Amino acid sequence: MPNHAETDEEIKQCFDVMSELRTHLKRDEFLDMIHGMEAGGYKLAYIEENDAVVAVAGYRISTSLFMGKNFYVDDLVTRSTHRSKGYGKSLVSWLRSIACEQGCTFFHLDSGTQRHEAHKFYFRQGLKIASYHFSEQLIDE
Repeated sequence: MPNHAETDEEIKQCFDVMSELRTHLKRDEFLDMIHGMEAGGYKLAYIEENDAVVAVAGYRISTSLFMGKNFYVDDLVTRSTHRSKGYGKSLVSWLRSIACEQGCTFFHLDSGTQRHEAHKFYFRQGLKIASYHFSEQLIDE
């Protein structure tokens, strides 16, 4: 069963899994970054097995002219050694239930074009490609 990461320790325990998806993250900046994002509505959730985090998701609820009240999944990743064991499916199902409870009209996410296995997973979860997402990096990191 997923849980929200609410304490500093729970947030820190999510770093190793999250960094498999977001490889640019730095451990010593992670906690402050999450707290800053929480101020904007971001919530971090995780699944634990044998006292170790095996899957992580980050999300936010917002309202836009295009989608009305919507549920956006910023991050969704299962530890590479634990994939295809149902953790991602469990997270998506749990996140959808929160979206429905909150009265969201849409459940959506972005996925990098190179993440073919993730795309297959999202299709199996009933998600569809609804639009292109365009971006431009303005500052080198």
